[in-house]
Amino acid sequence: MALEIERRFLVSGQQWRDVVAWQRDFAQGYLPNSSEAMTSRVRLAGPEEAWLTLKFPAGGIARQEFEYPIPAADASALLECCEAKLIKRRYGLDLPGGDWVLDVFEGENAPLVIAEVELEQADQAVAIPAWCSTEITGLGAFSNAALASHPFGHWSEAEQAPWRKALTELL
Repeated sequence: MALEIERRFLVSGQQWRDVVAWQRDFAQGYLPNSSEAMTSRVRLAGPEEAWLTLKFPAGGIARQEFEYPIPAADASALLECCEAKLIKRRYGLDLPGGDWVLDVFEGENAPLVIAEVELEQADQAVAIPAWCSTEITGLGAFSNAALASHPFGHWSEAEQAPWRKALTELL
């Protein structure tokens, strides 16, 4: 079991492109759960790589994470069973202070761009790049699971209003 500790940010502008180390496309879906406390995800990256992930709250910004490689054919079949899905391009970033990735969402979640940094401990100091415009750590509506079931493009005017300034910079 791994402990996932991460901070998340809405991103504005394109300056992040200067620190891209790699990129990868993901299709992911969320399997129905009997409890809000657990998230179960299937992720497919290309024709040959796939994972099944279970996440449980561990307090604060930390979650217990169990991730297992599975055959890509199984992932494709599981994705067909998922009502809540999303597509994104993930970029690995060459930045200090943690493991940084940035997701550019497609489809009904465009134009969202979210950066996240995985930390070794919750109180770890990290330099936040200027293009990380608004911290969204712990805001459930911006979790991938929530965006899969209630895409940003379906949010009401009132739901989008608090994020309008950051979003204006994305468009």
